[in-house]
Amino acid sequence: MSDVVKISTFNSHPKAQVMRESPLALSYRHTGRPEAGEHSGVTLREHPFRGHLILRGGAIVLDQALRDVLGFGLPGQPLGLVSGDDGESSVQWLSPDEWLLIVPEGSEFDVEKRLRAALGDAHYAIVNVSGGQTLLELRGEKVRELLMKSVVYDVHPDNFPAGKAVTTVFAKTTAVLRRPDEARWELIVRRSFADYLWRWLLDAGEEYDIGVIP
Repeated sequence: MSDVVKISTFNSHPKAQVMRESPLALSYRHTGRPEAGEHSGVTLREHPFRGHLILRGGAIVLDQALRDVLGFGLPGQPLGLVSGDDGESSVQWLSPDEWLLIVPEGSEFDVEKRLRAALGDAHYAIVNVSGGQTLLELRGEKVRELLMKSVVYDVHPDNFPAGKAVTTVFAKTTAVLRRPDEARWELIVRRSFADYLWRWLLDAGEEYDIGVIP
């Protein structure tokens, strides 16, 4: 009897490059991207590859760590949203001990590493959910009308000023709705519902001549 043992192996880290795709890659190919024009009452733009980090822990220690690493701290009240000077970083309140931190594309691993170093032995959790959701930016004079057809939350300026963010029902799914400033709204949606939300926006925004900015 032969003593040779045959074992099948495979390379779990092949050298072949896997192309990174937006959560809306199939939507672009199948549904399309109507061009924004001078009459577009709503413009839509995806920011697909920003870093998304869920922070859990005590507000005091997390606030100080964020200030040390990114130069801005946690929002001071529930449903608050704070944006960084770079225009791409932000942190928003999700629950009494939970926040969503968004950072520029490609910086999420470095930011997480620096936050962990700054937090030391504090009781906290940081979870990278970057691949599981995407961010859509909406601008234009008809954005609020579009949102009024889509979400159950009151988006009147008196109830939804700049610097507010909520998790709400959007059509038949859930999404995070944010208003970083007076001219801009944002939607953060899970990857699995991105196509549904995209098609809904294009349909609901047709009467406003909605257009997509690459």
